[in-house]
Amino acid sequence: MSLAKKEYKRITTKTLVDMKKRGEKISMLTAYDFTMAKIVDGAGIDVILVGDSASNVMAGHETTLPITLDQMIYHAASVIRGVERSLVVVDIPFGSYQSDPKEALRSAIRIMKESGGHAVKVEGGREIKESVKRILNAGIPVMGHLGLTPQSIYKFGTYTVRAKHKEEAEILKEDALLLQKAGCFAIVLEKVPAQLAEEVAKSLTIPIIGIGAGGGVDGQVLVTHDMLGMTHEFNPRFLRRYLDMFTEMTTAFKSYSDDVKKGDFPNDDEQY
Repeated sequence: MSLAKKEYKRITTKTLVDMKKRGEKISMLTAYDFTMAKIVDGAGIDVILVGDSASNVMAGHETTLPITLDQMIYHAASVIRGVERSLVVVDIPFGSYQSDPKEALRSAIRIMKESGGHAVKVEGGREIKESVKRILNAGIPVMGHLGLTPQSIYKFGTYTVRAKHKEEAEILKEDALLLQKAGCFAIVLEKVPAQLAEEVAKSLTIPIIGIGAGGGVDGQVLVTHDMLGMTHEFNPRFLRRYLDMFTEMTTAFKSYSDDVKKGDFPNDDEQY
């Protein structure tokens, strides 16, 4: 059972580990720009993920693969300017860390120096172990990501639930332990069976953040544009929409257009 929420002036990687020990759930949302980050941070969200999902949400790509390191740094720097409390974690994009641990370190250093981000996130387990170690040895905090890993979508060929079968589940558990031993401060588990995710969360000392991984983990993450209902075509089971911004924004835009065309905007009070 969760304990009463403790007030933290600034969230750090240590804060997240302390929250897990206390039984306090961790809240995490995405942001890609200053305005959204300022609102998310002001609402008391613990972690802001500058996700490579910006490739989909902000740029309209089908996958996360096209977004570049320069673009991720741009988004992350914009987010950092709007944040006072939240821990900001930045995805290292596809092709910027998988092939060479030295390249992984260079990418992580660029993110930290040029954006001011607080930590980086990478997808994968044993296959990127050396890259994770190289980044951590430089003093850069790393969040892992297992289960459905969108950067590997063409390898899997589908966005369906991962690790449903025993063999894949065992590999995931081994990779989670490997990432903890390497020094990762937390792991995102995406779209895996709830029972498996809870087992991983209980077996590790670092926080497990779920997206489509049930309620037995240490925290949850959603894409902000999805949970606000700004996007409306994407309807996975794990998504709870807290607003219908698509409808509200569409109505507002139509009202504005109508007022302009009728000559009702601006009125006498809205002129100099």
